[in-house]
Amino acid sequence: MKYPVLITVSEVNDVYQLSVPDLPGCQIKAETIDSGMQLIEEAIASHLNILAEYGESIPHAKNIDHHIKTSTETAPIWAIIDFDIVPYLGKSHKINVTLPELLIKQIDDRVSKSPVYKTRSGFIASACVIELAK
Repeated sequence: MKYPVLITVSEVNDVYQLSVPDLPGCQIKAETIDSGMQLIEEAIASHLNILAEYGESIPHAKNIDHHIKTSTETAPIWAIIDFDIVPYLGKSHKINVTLPELLIKQIDDRVSKSPVYKTRSGFIASACVIELAK
């Protein structure tokens, strides 16, 4: 899922504050944007772990245009972090799915050529998350 990240410069200490508007409370402070992006990715993982522990649903990301239009910050910087939420959706269960042979071949071809997808199941789960977010 592509989460928009709001980056602002703190008036105190000249540090950057990074927050994920779609994950209330998920924010960090950092001396550089590069280190901040790494820290916010870790913060997202921790945030989603807590939500998963308590059986809460994972918030879907709104598009960055929405956040730009609704932001009250005077000089924000925006970034997008592509974060795999599938591991935080709960325990995996095995199911039988019937799909056309050509579709299975296309899925397997995509999985084999992409570092983003590790398995056929992961690809299908990602596609489902995207479709359900609509």
